[in-house]
Amino acid sequence: MEQALPQLLNERQAGRVLGVSVAALRRWRREHRGPEFVHCERCVRYDLRSIERFLTENSSDSKKAADSRSAAKPEVRREHAALRT
Repeated sequence: MEQALPQLLNERQAGRVLGVSVAALRRWRREHRGPEFVHCERCVRYDLRSIERFLTENSSDSKKAADSRSAAKPEVRREHAALRT
């Protein structure tokens, strides 16, 4: 069976698909959140299938997404508090 080639999107294109800014995508990468991405030299690319999977996993009807978000909040708060001290 032949695998389909990935459709790679740049940051601006991925942001349009997700409805977020390029800055949000960059913040998500720093925080190890968001869809999977690939570095091609100095360029960042997003596979459209990864974006679709990210949207499916994080849709409002996904219990798994709600659980992961609620579990992450205390960790983010602790990191934020540590930065302020």
